[in-house]
Amino acid sequence: MAEDNNFYLELLDHLYDGVYLLDRNRKITYWNDGAEKLTGYKSFEVIGKRCLDNILMHVNDQGTHLCKDLCPSEKTIADGKLREEKLYVHHKAGYRLPVLACFVPIRDTKGHIIGAVNIFSDNSAKTAIAQRIEELQTMALSDSLTALGNRRYAEMCMNSRLDELRRYGWTFGVLFIDMDNYKKINDVYGHDVGDKVLKMIAGTLSNNVRSFDTVNRWGGEEFIAIIVNIKEDQLYPIANKLRILIEESSISVNSDIVRITASIGATLVQPDDTVDTLVKRADQLMYHCKAAGGNRVKMKLEE
Repeated sequence: MAEDNNFYLELLDHLYDGVYLLDRNRKITYWNDGAEKLTGYKSFEVIGKRCLDNILMHVNDQGTHLCKDLCPSEKTIADGKLREEKLYVHHKAGYRLPVLACFVPIRDTKGHIIGAVNIFSDNSAKTAIAQRIEELQTMALSDSLTALGNRRYAEMCMNSRLDELRRYGWTFGVLFIDMDNYKKINDVYGHDVGDKVLKMIAGTLSNNVRSFDTVNRWGGEEFIAIIVNIKEDQLYPIANKLRILIEESSISVNSDIVRITASIGATLVQPDDTVDTLVKRADQLMYHCKAAGGNRVKMKLEE
């Protein structure tokens, strides 16, 4: 029987998908290579612990924490039902990664539920992102710290989108994203930690937009996301989702958990816009968020 178990575990280790097993107390008893690759956590770091022990810390797209009272694994262990959900896990690097997760009960030979297995896969446009990064590096248009497009690339993208607007009427939106109180992190923890926070934010943003949208580092702690084929009433939910996921991202520094929030100015392109007017309007909206206390999204100056 032990040889059979080893055989199956070896098979699981060769899956690209993440797989981990939980006992009835939701403690992790097995963690495959796919889970290590997707989350950054090694098996020795998680075996014997629970997701809520500063590991995956699942949230939904509203930022609701699921691991304590709304845990899908706990529900599956309780009622024996298979569940499939779109969730966001906490990567070891701090950012939030979207996953498609399946929760399946584990039963003993008598049919009693003794735990659950969670199978999860990357639900982001990572392949397209990797291809884009390679293209940007080749063209010297990437930001060296975050591997996102740099300001020049953002301007090129917006000019291309403006040309499409005039040719075909294709609309797009711009999100001007600025971190709240970022200087305080540099002052308290140093610039190395500040850089890690920027890379964390870049990971959260780039993994949670569609493959045909772009996220770029505008400069310092400012980012610009270009959201294509979008209507005005669709732009706010996208911006707010990113705001929530930034707030739910974190890194560990010694015994501290370092978090940050963002102010986001969101605007839809207008027929007479240029890159300058578009960015200026989004920037103004962002500053109104700052003036109101930060950690919010604003789309109209008169709001």
